[in-house]
Formats: sequence, C-alpha cells, structure tokens
Amino acid sequence: MPRRLPSDPAHLREEIAQAAARMIAEDGADYATAKRKAVRQLLGDVRVAGEWLPDNDMVEEEVRAYQALFHSDSQPRILALLRRLAVLAMAELAGFRPYLVGAALNGTATEHSDVYLQCFCDSPKDVALHLLNAGVDFETSETRHFAGRGEVETLSFLWRGQWPASRETRELSAEVRAELGTPVGIHIALYDADDERGAVRADASGRIARADLNAVRALLATAADSGQAATAPRD
Repeated sequence: MPRRLPSDPAHLREEIAQAAARMIAEDGADYATAKRKAVRQLLGDVRVAGEWLPDNDMVEEEVRAYQALFHSDSQPRILALLRRLAVLAMAELAGFRPYLVGAALNGTATEHSDVYLQCFCDSPKDVALHLLNAGVDFETSETRHFAGRGEVETLSFLWRGQWPASRETRELSAEVRAELGTPVGIHIALYDADDERGAVRADASGRIARADLNAVRALLATAADSGQAATAPRD
C-alpha cells in the first residue's frame, strides 16, 4: 500500500539517498535504477516529483559513507585493482587521448563496477582497428554523449587479462581473479578530437569528470601513500 509523501522533502531525499546507496554498494545498481527502487521501497507506488529526489552527488556521498562503514577493508583494494587495469588500458590507448570516468575515477567502485574510458581522436574508427589488431573481441554499442549531443560509438569487452600482452597484465589478471572472481567489463566511448576541450572542464564544485593517464597514476600513488581510496582530483 503506498505511503503518503512526508512533509519534509529534505528528510525524504536523505532516506532515498541512503537506500539507493545500499543498492549501489551491494548490488552494483546504477544511480537512476537505485533511486527508482529506493522510492518504491520507501513509498510504494507513489509518483515522486524530481525536486523530492536526491541528486547524484548526494547519493555518491552516501555511497562513500556506506562503503567506509561496511566495506573499508575490501573496497580500497578493489578500487586500486580497477584503476591499475585502467592505467594498463589507457597506456595502450595513449595515441587516442584516453580519459577515465565513472566509479573507478570518483573512488566508489566495487566488485560490481566496470571500467569506463573515453577516447578523443581524429578518427574514432582507428580505436576499433587498434583493438582488432590486438586480438580483442569487442562489441559495439552507443552511449549518450557527455554533453547530451546525441550518441557516441562505444566499444565494450570483458577483460580476462588478454590485453595488453605483458608481464604486468598477467600479474594484474591473477590479482583480479583472486579478488573479484569474475572478468571486468571495459567500455571505451569514442569522441571526436574537438570534444576534448569541453570534456576537461571542472564542474561547479571544482571536481573533474574525467582524468587522463597521468592523473590516474597520481590517484594510485596518493592512495598507496595514504592507505585510503583517493577520490577524483579537483581542478
């Protein structure tokens, strides 16, 4: 039976954010799905206006709090593994100006997370050719342009330690299998070179939405020095 909306929207936003954060941290739900399920869990079949819902930044902070409380022993290790995998892939794709985005960048990645990259190049089809020449079996789909300008081609595959071929890859693959037990998905969104200028601007809070290879390496080094999971750098 549906509940009536409470009179305090701020308290409802907090409740929804906390419930959504649990689903993201435990089940790997995406933010939009987690918020919808959280509303149903708390209110039943009630239609909730957008202003009553928490934004993604609020949910992200609740994810961090949940992970710190319940997964502080394992989450930093998983995050470091995914960032190390991102570094391997980005180094191999260096000629196509790759950037890391998503949970592996902002520090909330879990065993359910994939690695999301964006490449900015004069000929996006060259990235597909590069993967084909390396023997990577990928699927092609489309994802929404980060600026909302239509769709961009995206190449996706399961990483099982097959690429790039190196000793570091084999060692990391063994660690990933031991820690996660399942292959990691890698998704490479292909953008035109002209899109890069708008991509690297910081948001209103000063946090960058994507990080290049040097920035990801710096995150790994910072986390290793502090023994904690570093969040995305600010501009």
